[in-house]
Amino acid sequence: MPKTPEQWLEQAAPEKKTGIFKLFLGYAPGVGKTYNMLSEALRRHKRGEDVVIGLVETHGRKGIAELAAQLETIPRRKLEYKGTIFDEMDVDAIIVRRPQVVLIDELAHTNVEGSKHKKRYEDVLEALEAKIDVLSTMNIQHLESVTPTVQSVTGIQIRETVPDWVLERANEVVLADLTPEALQTRMKRGDIYPVDRADKALSNFFRSGNLLALRELALRHVTHSVDRSLEAYLTRKNIDQNWGVSERVAVCISSNPASQQLIARGARMAQGLDADFYVLHVELGKGRTEERSKSLETNIRFAENLGAKMVRRQGTSVAKTVAEFVREYKITQIIFGRSAIHGWQKYLYLWAMHRLLANAPAVDVHIVTQEAW
Repeated sequence: MPKTPEQWLEQAAPEKKTGIFKLFLGYAPGVGKTYNMLSEALRRHKRGEDVVIGLVETHGRKGIAELAAQLETIPRRKLEYKGTIFDEMDVDAIIVRRPQVVLIDELAHTNVEGSKHKKRYEDVLEALEAKIDVLSTMNIQHLESVTPTVQSVTGIQIRETVPDWVLERANEVVLADLTPEALQTRMKRGDIYPVDRADKALSNFFRSGNLLALRELALRHVTHSVDRSLEAYLTRKNIDQNWGVSERVAVCISSNPASQQLIARGARMAQGLDADFYVLHVELGKGRTEERSKSLETNIRFAENLGAKMVRRQGTSVAKTVAEFVREYKITQIIFGRSAIHGWQKYLYLWAMHRLLANAPAVDVHIVTQEAW
C-alpha cells in the first residue's frame, strides 16, 4: 500500500531529540496565563495533536474549568504528608501515556515531600527529555534573579522560585499581558478571587505601583528572550549581519576628559531612540600616567551615572577590537571623538576609521570633534 503524504513527511523529518518548551509568562495572578495556555492546547487538539493535561489549577475560576474539561487529564498522584492527603502531578503516568503535548501549570510550584522531584520545573524537564512538548505558566516574580527586586518593591516575600537557566531552556516565551487597570477591574468583579477578598488584595499585592513594576519586569524579560532568539537564529543561519531590529548605541572613550562630551551625546541619542546604551574603552596595554588613570576612572563613573553599560576590552588594535565589539553586541550606532588634529595624525586617524568600517558589520558611525588634550 503506498504511503500517504503525511507518512512521507514523518519519515523525512529529523528525529526529535527533546520536547519543545513553551512558557506563558505573566506578572500577576489573573492576567490570563492559564487561559491562554488552555486556548492554545484546544486549538492544537482540534488540529489532531494528542494533547493532555498533566496539571491545571483552576483556582475556582469557572472559565478555566470549562476549558480544561474539554481535554483529557492525567489522574493526579495522592501523597500523604503529616497526616494530610495531597494531590500532586504524576510525571511517571504522563511519560507512560506519552502524549505529543502536555499542559503543566504553575512552573514554580514546590512538590510535597515524597514526590519524585522537589520542584515542578524538574517534572517539566523530565517530560521534555521524554520528547514530550510542554506548555507551562509562571509569573515573573518567581524568577530567581528578580525575586530580590520584587520583594523590595512589593514588600512580599517570594518563597517559590525558578532558576533563570530553566527559562533560558524555553523555546518560546509568550507574555500573557493585561493593563494594571484592567486587572484591577477583574479583581473587583471577583474574576480572580472571591469578591470578599478583593479589597484586601487591591490594597496589598494588587496596588497600582506594584503591578506597574511587575509588568515592566515581565516586559523586559520577554524582550530579552526575543533578542536571544534572534541572535540564535542569526548564528544558526551564519548571518554575519546586524539586522538593527532594536537600536543599540555605543560610545568609544579614552582617558581624555573631553570623552564626557561624547558620553553625554551618546546618552541623549540612546534616550531619543529608546536604545540600549554602551560605553567602550579599549586598553592597548601601553601604560598611562596616574593623572590619565584618574581621568579614565572619572569618565567611567560619569558613563555609569548616565545609565551606560560599561565594557572594557584588551587589544592591540583599536579598530579591530571595536569591530569585534560591534559585531558581538549588535551595535547599530557608534560614536567616536576626534581631536582637532592636522598633518600625519589626521591621516592615521582616517586610516583607523577605514579599518574599522572594513572589519565591522553595518553600523552608523558618528565622529564628533572634541578638544585636544
